[in-house]
Amino acid sequence: MSQQNPATLRTYILRAAEESPDTVAFRWKQDHAWRALTYREYLARARDVAAVAASLGVRPGDRVALMMENRVEWATTYLGLACTAITVVPVDAKLLPGEVAHILRDSGAVAIFAGGRRWPVLAEAVPGLPDLRHVVLLDNALEGSVQEGTLQRHDYASLLQKATPFADAFDRAAPKPSDIASILYTSGTTGRPKGAMLTHANFVAQVDGAFECFHVRRDDNFLLVLPLHHAFAFTANFIVPIAAQCEVSMVENLRSVGANTREVHPSILLAVPLLAEKMLEVIQKKLRKNLFASILLRIGLSRIVGRGVVKSLGGRLRILICGGAASDPAMLQAYNDFGIHTIEGYGLTETAPICALTPESEIHLGTVGKALPGNGLLIDEPNDEGVGEICVTGPIVMKGYFHNDAATAEAIQNGVFHTGDLGRLDANGYLTITGRKKSLIVNREGKNIYPEEVEQAINAAPHILESLVLGFHEGDEKAERVGAIAVPDMDRIEAESKRSRTKPSHEDIEKLCLKELHEAVASIAEYKRPRKVNIRFEPFERTTTQKIKRYLYSISAE
Repeated sequence: MSQQNPATLRTYILRAAEESPDTVAFRWKQDHAWRALTYREYLARARDVAAVAASLGVRPGDRVALMMENRVEWATTYLGLACTAITVVPVDAKLLPGEVAHILRDSGAVAIFAGGRRWPVLAEAVPGLPDLRHVVLLDNALEGSVQEGTLQRHDYASLLQKATPFADAFDRAAPKPSDIASILYTSGTTGRPKGAMLTHANFVAQVDGAFECFHVRRDDNFLLVLPLHHAFAFTANFIVPIAAQCEVSMVENLRSVGANTREVHPSILLAVPLLAEKMLEVIQKKLRKNLFASILLRIGLSRIVGRGVVKSLGGRLRILICGGAASDPAMLQAYNDFGIHTIEGYGLTETAPICALTPESEIHLGTVGKALPGNGLLIDEPNDEGVGEICVTGPIVMKGYFHNDAATAEAIQNGVFHTGDLGRLDANGYLTITGRKKSLIVNREGKNIYPEEVEQAINAAPHILESLVLGFHEGDEKAERVGAIAVPDMDRIEAESKRSRTKPSHEDIEKLCLKELHEAVASIAEYKRPRKVNIRFEPFERTTTQKIKRYLYSISAE
């Protein structure tokens, strides 16, 4: 869809409300029925939020936090704030009080809009925050307003009734492209979250680049599964559809994805690899039970089978975009064989977030695509294999970390953002990720070992669910050795136990997993293989975007 480079996010919603006022912007399920909001109503609700914020004395340039689960009010609240030059600080609705307090304190938020169910967490998080003046709660969580020291707690509906004198607030303030639209806090896989300052211009550059990589039509319907506070879902599942003036349909929860796809007939789905893999497992399990489908797959007629697969997913699904973690090329190929264009991307919060994306017309499995159009990728200090740190240039790069000049100076050098990830570019500009710079293991021979490569080999073992490869030191050695933590696939083991009417002990399971692990890593170079392996019977702790918090784990010396 062609664009005329609108200057800010405000331009998108104003244009959509003018050109497509009766088009459904947002669809969600409530009380067992699907509800819809048109672009005219979308803008009207955003205007209401702007009036409420103005009635509290919130001014352009102030920081206001937004803490809700995925819901239509998340979208309208964001628009009402950001489109009037207020900086929005999205907060993961699943965070604990201490984590919320850090974000509110670090960002200097003067107010927070939150769902009513978030109040128990906020009640612990907000006391003592010097800048926070207002907590606005939805869902009729209280009546009127309550003064608690210097902090006021309000009911949104009550505020809206009193905000009539501020009805023109949306029209009185408009952001500039250089204004900060969001301060997005990193997920914290490697330590304390930092606030990435992302401007309206950053997000506009994302939209322009996305439209050059894949075609979005006005009759498209994006299925919203991922949390909106995360940069990937925010840009690709919220801003892009508004710019394209098409629909977003929100799933009820992760368990209802299959049912919801059949109800709302999405054409574009954004997913993390874990979700795409789970969906594929369900599809393949059904196909294995269908003799005719199994025969067609064996003789290479996946596209014919794919018609039924697409029908089971609502009948219109044509694009699946995977991001947030590494995808299995075989999984991506399976979807493509079914006729669903499945493309992979790569990005970071600091690049708003997508900095590489596979063009829909030129899919190269095993890579994460090319630089987002209008931006650049380069490899810093490549080794003999062409592997070095991935760096990004262009209008998608953040303004910096909020109130953290030292971290900004480390990340952005001479206008070039250093990702901390390792990769290589091929002759056509396609990027392959090889690992993280900080998780790189350098052994006694000076060889570089990328944990993700070893993890991929280990995870192919039948009875291992997931693994984490880490470096460890033996005695006083300065060089690292390769170690691994593996988690057994207990669902599979228990299912097999029921069929065989046996009950393996933890010791039996450990022996099985160790045997399979060593067989699995026989496919990689000897120096990359783990010298010490720990078996862990609990899942790894993850961020809300399903990345393992690597910094929490180490290899046991036992």
